[in-house]
Amino acid sequence: MSEPVSIIIPAFNEQDGIGEVLDSIQQLMKSHGIEGEIIVVDDGSTDRTAHVVQSRGVKLVQHDMNRGYGATLKTGIRHAKYDLMLITDADGTYPVEAIPLMLGRIAKCDMVVGSRTGAQVKIPFFRRPAKWMLRKLANYLSQKEIPDLNSGLRVFRREIAERFFSLFPEGFSFTITITMAALTNNYRVEFIPVNYYRRIGKSTIRPARDFLGFLSLIVRMTVYFNPLRIFLPASLLLFVVGVVKAAIDFFRLDHFGVGAAIAVVAAIQILCLGLLADLIIRRTRL
Repeated sequence: MSEPVSIIIPAFNEQDGIGEVLDSIQQLMKSHGIEGEIIVVDDGSTDRTAHVVQSRGVKLVQHDMNRGYGATLKTGIRHAKYDLMLITDADGTYPVEAIPLMLGRIAKCDMVVGSRTGAQVKIPFFRRPAKWMLRKLANYLSQKEIPDLNSGLRVFRREIAERFFSLFPEGFSFTITITMAALTNNYRVEFIPVNYYRRIGKSTIRPARDFLGFLSLIVRMTVYFNPLRIFLPASLLLFVVGVVKAAIDFFRLDHFGVGAAIAVVAAIQILCLGLLADLIIRRTRL
């Protein structure tokens, strides 16, 4: 590989899996001639995670307390030496063997995402409906087909990270944010199918809480980058409701009711807000 890469691995109480992950990545880098560095950001672990990392001789950055997945990746980005960055997890869920292919594809795009759509995918069943729903919503709002919205295995360039750094949240929504930001700003994003294995150790994801957080984040990101995808349908829906209510009032009461007028006026106001937001966003991009 001609371009060196900073491999960033967030870790929180991953003593059971991180040693095997680091061994696999180090062996892969050596066998494929991949130049670069490995940065493990220990997010306030209370187990032997830091000790395991230090025994492998890679760069270790530690938080004094648990700050969240996104905060950990942001710390890793700040400490990264190279322009090209790769993130992966410390729990052994993502296939290390996919890394050379992803690094090879980044020359033709701005971000390569390891989409968890391979032959072996061990995503817990109870998470699948929520993931499907979030992905469909993101597809509509971004106007792009997104095979995997929040994969934790991806390669991207520093320019993307620096441009949207202030938008990256402290929690698990980091990957959704960078995906939506890249797609809604016309960056070239390629999705490559990869396997996804059963994790080593205990997961810290809370499905109900994280689902609601992801949902609100997708909507907020769309309002930020492409507001008409939110405001226009809302305005149209209220307008239709107002017109239908007005028709019912006219045929039943021989006059238009206040409710119909309120719905139509609200529809016009929402449309105007959407157009104003879109105008502001377009001007800031000039």
